[in-house]
Formats: sequence, C-alpha cells, structure tokens
Amino acid sequence: MRHHIKRSAILAAVLSIGGALWWTSQDRAVSQTSRAARRSDPVTTGKVVDFLRERFGIPDGTKISAQPFRESPVAGYYETTVTVDDGTNKKDSTIFVSKDGRYLALGNFYSLSSGSKAEILQHVREQFKVPANVSLTASPPEKSKFSGFEQIRVTATGERGPQSQDFYITKDHHTLLLGNLYVLSTNLRAQALQTIVTANQPSVGPPHARVTIVEYADLQCPTCARFQEFLEKEFLPKYGDRVRVVFKEFPLPMHDWSLTAAIANECAYQIQPSAFEKYRTLIFANQGMINAANVRDQMLVLGEQAGIDKLKLAACIDSKGSLARVEAGRREGEKLGVASTPTIFINGRMVTGAPPADQFNKMVDEALAQAETKAEHSNSKARTVAAKRG
Repeated sequence: MRHHIKRSAILAAVLSIGGALWWTSQDRAVSQTSRAARRSDPVTTGKVVDFLRERFGIPDGTKISAQPFRESPVAGYYETTVTVDDGTNKKDSTIFVSKDGRYLALGNFYSLSSGSKAEILQHVREQFKVPANVSLTASPPEKSKFSGFEQIRVTATGERGPQSQDFYITKDHHTLLLGNLYVLSTNLRAQALQTIVTANQPSVGPPHARVTIVEYADLQCPTCARFQEFLEKEFLPKYGDRVRVVFKEFPLPMHDWSLTAAIANECAYQIQPSAFEKYRTLIFANQGMINAANVRDQMLVLGEQAGIDKLKLAACIDSKGSLARVEAGRREGEKLGVASTPTIFINGRMVTGAPPADQFNKMVDEALAQAETKAEHSNSKARTVAAKRG
C-alpha cells in the first residue's frame, strides 16, 4: 500500500459546524453540488477565503487567512493552510484547491495501490474510527459532477441502521478523497437569491420583510428540532415582522422515516396552510416517538392534533401527493450545495448548522442593517430622480 498522502482536519470541524463522526451523525447528508462552471480567472488565496466565509456563513468578526499556495502531493492541486480565529480559538486547517480554480477539497487524500473496495473501506474505517461491529460496503465508482473524479457511496450499517455518504476517487483510481468537494465560486449569495423559490412556500412572517431566512431541514434531524424550538421561543418573538422564515424539505438519505414525514408535512401545507407550522413543530417535538414502522400512523395522529383533516391527510400521504414539492426543495438545496441539515440562508448568506443564538442573531442584525442601507440608498436615488424631473 502506498503512503498516506496528507491528513488535514476537515474545515467544518474547525468552524464547529459538524464535528460529529460520519457514521454516527444524525444531520449529515450525502454531499451533492451543482455542476462546475468553467473558470477563466486564476485562483487566489483571497478567493478561497471569500468562498469559505460565504459558504460556511462565518461571521464577519471571525478572522480567516490563507497562506500562499504551495505544491501538494495531489496532482493538479495546490494546498494551503487556512487559519480561523474568532478571538477565543485559533485553528489551522489544510485545504486543497485545483490549479484551474474550479474546485476546493476539504478532507483527507489517500494514495491507493489497487483502488479496490477493500482498500477504500479500510481507509474509511481507519479515518472515521468505525467500530468493528459496524459493517461497511461500497458501491462501484460512478460518474460524479466533478471533472476528473468518480464518486463511490460507502454505507455503514450498525445499530442505527444503514447510513451512506459519497466520497471521491480519481478516474485513474490512484487517489481517494475522504471528504467533500465544492465548486469554488465566490458569488454564492447572488446564486442563492436567484435560485431559491419563496413564492407558495410554507413560511411565517410578512412576504416583504427586509430579511428572508430560508431553512432546509430534515424532520428526523435532532439539530433541526432544536433550531425550530429556538425559532419559536426566542427568535421570532424578538424579531417579529422584520423577518420572514421560509421552510424547505431536505430529507436525508440515511434517515429511515424523514421522507414520509416530509411528504406529510407538505401535504399539511397543501390541505391547510395555516396548520403547517404547528404540525411541523409537533413532528419535531415527537421525534423520539416516531420510527420507520409507525411513521404513517404518527403523522396522522399529530395531524389531528394540529387540526388537519385526517382523511385528507391520509389520502395525500398514501398517494404521495406532495412528493413533487419535497423533491423540488431537495433539488433546489442540492443546486446550492446544501450537504447537511439544517442549512439556512439569511438573505442569500449560507449558514451551515445551527449556530449559537447570539451568533445567528448577529448575522440577522447585519442583514437587517444592509437591507436598511440598501433601502435608504434606493429611496435617496428615487428622490433625486423625482427632483430632477420636477
């Protein structure tokens, strides 16, 4: 077996947005990213820093810096050390950037001698410290959305049932990436604002609020349940009609009842929009009572508690009458690079995970201030035009 090329801490852990080990994580999704657009401009460390800040919703008060690029052991890639300093903790992480400026890789690269499934699974087991009583299987390599890479889905099966995640292997099967690939784009906020559909979506708050928050969530995700509780008990009472929160379904493939729950959730919106928020809250609050065997019955019981017609809800769940809405939300999220739940967009600014309340509120305050400034600028410009015409 060839040498281990380079170990680097996944940046998500450095930023405290998902340090749980893969096979036990309740909130991780299979990473899927939009098709890479070709870039003609050279990559710079400044673009990398801007991407990381925007992609992971890093607060403006947190400093990020990147060392000059250096040659890496991975063909076609530079490496750099990124330092994240929030004033209390200062951490370094090695990341990889393709020389053509198209991709950024977070994770560990391994050199492969044979590229066999057994060799790949051994690296997975060692990196993630997978217990011996958890079995690992790997799918055959398939075409990925990233030039030069194929993807291979690894499934871990243990007490919690099967959980899967995609990893990447070069087409020559000489190099394995246990981590995530991202399209290195620095216009993520603009892309989000253009992509996210907010019309005819479950939401709370006025349609024309200065700040729109869009949450992609999985109803089986414990972190999403805690975030919902925060929204209801702390956030919305504080910000009132200054914000609008739009809810999107993003059921994760490793969860065994989240898709059915998502269908039921969107059925509730179709049947009785006013009951949606209460129903969603009830599902989150009763996660511990729901399993793959009883999910349909539980959805109906909770639906009655939310005041939704049981017969209509049952018919919609059984016919999967809202599946198109669920799939639309998931496709939309995947296009934006959503890879875990909850993923939140604050006026287009991506926030992965549920940050501490003060951090989240600060980002919303920044968005409100920016919206106020933009509105004042527009009003001033309109007054100037009107004065000239007068």
